[in-house]
Amino acid sequence: MEFLVASAIGTLTAGGVYLILRLRAFPVILGISMLSYAVNVFLFSTGRLAVDAPPILQKYADVPYSDPLPQALVLTAIVISFGMTAVLVMFALGAYLEADHDRINIREDDEPEETSTEGQGA
Repeated sequence: MEFLVASAIGTLTAGGVYLILRLRAFPVILGISMLSYAVNVFLFSTGRLAVDAPPILQKYADVPYSDPLPQALVLTAIVISFGMTAVLVMFALGAYLEADHDRINIREDDEPEETSTEGQGA
């Protein structure tokens, strides 16, 4: 089971890095999401990979258990990543509607010129 989880983490990380390097807005958002899923699976696996083990430590019984702290961290991370993904999608959608493309490369001639503040008063 450890090999399967490690392979999933590696595949998600490789796919996420590949999509981030695409220089388009929506693949970058998808790549960031895949990286966050890889981190979540990694955090989840730190709590022990045990099947049918309760997340509660029983004081008087010697039964295997899974650590509930990584599960709580992953749940919090999932909620935060959904919110951040929604914000990024809205930013990308606004940029796409304004510029009619989703490329994120910035050329030197696209940078805004410095505005002069002379004559505007203090």
